Amino acid sequence: MSKKKHSGPSKTLVEKMLDKAGVEYAPVEFDTYQDGDVMQIDGAKMDVPRHEVYKTLVLTGNKTGPVVGVVPLDMHIDYKRLSAVSGNKKVGMVPLKDLIKTSGYEHGANNPLGIYARHHYPIYFAREAERAGTIIISSGEIGRSDRLQAADLARLVKGQFADFATATEEG
Repeated sequence: MSKKKHSGPSKTLVEKMLDKAGVEYAPVEFDTYQDGDVMQIDGAKMDVPRHEVYKTLVLTGNKTGPVVGVVPLDMHIDYKRLSAVSGNKKVGMVPLKDLIKTSGYEHGANNPLGIYARHHYPIYFAREAERAGTIIISSGEIGRSDRLQAADLARLVKGQFADFATATEEG
């Protein structure tokens, strides 16, 4: 008779990489909905504050090529600040049509660890993540995330904490 190691969905590739690295995390799932061409987390059904959940945004710099910015859901990237931090004169979002080709993930599933493992792009975390300590980040599949220490994740991806996030109109 065999025993199940865990119930629920199987681990994502990102979670397997976290296990291999010895990083503690707790899986978190969010309801999603279709919004045009992309799936989105249903913010109205989240049982955690939006500021604890982080999005992984893929940009391109005029000097470095792709760069990754990780900011809370309730904040945006200040392009001028991220440009300065990343050694670029200008950064801009990678067009949605080029996202999978650039990062390896579809919109809503980007994860710093998965992107770093594939491409070794420079990754920058908003200073808010360092202050928070624990953050929730996509585990590489839409609606599936992991709660973990921001410092552990930054260490794995050779990431840098910097001041480049700005509040949204709602935040």
